[in-house]
Amino acid sequence: MKKTVTVVGGGTVGLTVAWTLARRGSTVTVVDPQPGSGASWVAGGMIAPYSEAWPGEEELFRLGVESLGLWEGFARDLQPFADGPLVTSRGAVHLAVDDGDAADLETITTAVGDLALFGPLRPSAAARAVPGAAPRIRAAATAPEEISVDNRLVHRALRAACTTEGVTFRAESVDGAAALDDLPGDAVIVCAGSDSAALAPELGVRPVKGEVVRLRRGPTCLPPPEVTVRARVRGRQVYVVPRADGVVVGATQYENDHDLGVRIGPVVELLDDAFTVLPFLREYEFVEVTAGLRPTTAGNVPVIAPLGGRVFAATGHGRNGLLLAPVTGLRAADMVLKQEVQAWS
Repeated sequence: MKKTVTVVGGGTVGLTVAWTLARRGSTVTVVDPQPGSGASWVAGGMIAPYSEAWPGEEELFRLGVESLGLWEGFARDLQPFADGPLVTSRGAVHLAVDDGDAADLETITTAVGDLALFGPLRPSAAARAVPGAAPRIRAAATAPEEISVDNRLVHRALRAACTTEGVTFRAESVDGAAALDDLPGDAVIVCAGSDSAALAPELGVRPVKGEVVRLRRGPTCLPPPEVTVRARVRGRQVYVVPRADGVVVGATQYENDHDLGVRIGPVVELLDDAFTVLPFLREYEFVEVTAGLRPTTAGNVPVIAPLGGRVFAATGHGRNGLLLAPVTGLRAADMVLKQEVQAWS
């Protein structure tokens, strides 16, 4: 019998869950006053489980690797609904400025445990991979299997794909846990990002603020790098993700700051770090700076689980919402429909 499902939240994760369920025959409604206006709009777009590896986060690492393996099929199925290429680059190069930054790269290398997936790169090879990089690089590493995507194109494509599959959208807010009981359907799935804290306080989801800058290449500037560039500059992390017309630079991070106002000091530091490793970016045009709230759990692992009765959760993805969208879609659909499908498509 066809199930009816209400998905609360129209970000990348929520739309992926909705699309997956609709493709499996469910009647799906997405409830969100402004789909895609949260962290999905701000994201850098890195699909990067190896670069994000860190001791103590093994569960997140395994989930990320599984989802990376699904991304090719996910992107292939989604591309017909997109108004441009979803994948913007393949491969990532890490650059370290001093000895402490180089030690961090060694920590990631150990956490991954496979030099073919994340391993050292001679600075000379890094310079060839990233033309225009600063010459004073203490160490480098590469993650050749990672990709980056245009997060805004992905979200628009998901919206179009959902519409094609008959998903209904309701531009409404869901205010508080009690309001979940009033939503229709055989199942209700909380995919509300940082707002999940108000809908299901027991999940322990908290918002972690971050700012991202977008720069556009001018007519006389060097082109964006062909790979994602991630760097450690005196202990601070910065990434530069290529886009068709420029780059995305991110990201700041604050605990206990829930407003979306931009702090100029940390943004200036972020850009200074980017200029330290890629000096030619100083000539790019400033486009925008945006802030978002990452929905984060205590262990940095998302919650994909039943909450009781007909209510389920697929939230708490932190900085990895785009990476984990395909695996979340599959697991959430399996959970609600009580079936298991191993591959995307």
